[in-house]
Amino acid sequence: MSKFVRQCVRFFKAETVLSIAILLAVLSAFFVPPDAGYADYVDWDTLALLFSLMAVMKGFQQAGLFNFLGSRLLGCVRTSRGMLLVLVFLPFVFSMIVTNDVSLITFVPFASIVLTMARQRRLLIPLVILQTLAANLGSMLTPMGNPQNLYLYAQSGMSFGALCGLMLPYVALAGICLAVCSILLPVQPIGTVHVDVQIRRPGMLAVYGIGFVLCLLGLFNLLPPLAIAAVAAVYLALTDRRLLASVDYSLLGTFIAFFVFIGNVGRIGPFRDFLVSILEGRVEAVAVLASQIISNVPAALLLSGFTQDWPGLIVGCNLGGLGTLIASMASLISYKQISREAPELRGKYFAWFTISNVAMLVLLLALGAVL
Repeated sequence: MSKFVRQCVRFFKAETVLSIAILLAVLSAFFVPPDAGYADYVDWDTLALLFSLMAVMKGFQQAGLFNFLGSRLLGCVRTSRGMLLVLVFLPFVFSMIVTNDVSLITFVPFASIVLTMARQRRLLIPLVILQTLAANLGSMLTPMGNPQNLYLYAQSGMSFGALCGLMLPYVALAGICLAVCSILLPVQPIGTVHVDVQIRRPGMLAVYGIGFVLCLLGLFNLLPPLAIAAVAAVYLALTDRRLLASVDYSLLGTFIAFFVFIGNVGRIGPFRDFLVSILEGRVEAVAVLASQIISNVPAALLLSGFTQDWPGLIVGCNLGGLGTLIASMASLISYKQISREAPELRGKYFAWFTISNVAMLVLLLALGAVL
């Protein structure tokens, strides 16, 4: 096997979703050759806002703000039940603001450290499963909670309050279920768990705070997102190139590739009509099923070009993050953490993860049927 082929294989394994998106974009270009119409495919405002939010949240994360707040909360608990509630609801609440990915990247390793210090490693699998559920479920509430919400919020023209109101019943029921599951686990006294976490570069918190305010102004259409992204990029290029390089550019590339694919498919009459007919009257169900196979972010990007049922698509793509391990790419963050720390538990984790996610999906779909 040549060096180039080996590099391609490694890239595909590392960036599977991006690779598939690029492949689809290239294939679609054979049916719709590149022309001036391609310029209208990409939603640059959404990409700019996504980039800005990722950069700001990386700054907060690298400063240790979230772990610092979590450590202070843990200082107030005395039992394993209290510890679980704190560790589960940290990603649940923070994912509404900092995205599900950042919540899991931050709080899953933090939880592992806490369990070790409290001598409660037996709770590793149930805790990480609950944290993963919490991040995916809490992030449903707001436009900045996850990438698909940010995109669909921009495309739909819904108000901030309307999107939050649409998802609030699902998030409220999910929160109750997470609390019940945490409480039902066996309780043990653990004493005071003290995790010594200090904020790094505290002076930069004000800068990241200003950046977050700017992102909110862009979210509410009070400032142009492209200008916010330009300011963020220039500032980081001058002051913190390492943080700038750590932004998830593969996610931005995935968005661009899917924009090209969707734009081209929309110009292929028979295929466009086929997708529209499939979605008619069943947008939520199709979004949930598509998410199980291709993940909910690509599902949102793909289906948004062929329906105007924004509430159904938002609910379907959010609930679609439950179910299979790849339904939400954020879930892979937790799985990789388990694989690194306790490879012998991967099978057990995968089984219980799937059971828990399917059960929660069924429960929330039942709520949707009642609503």
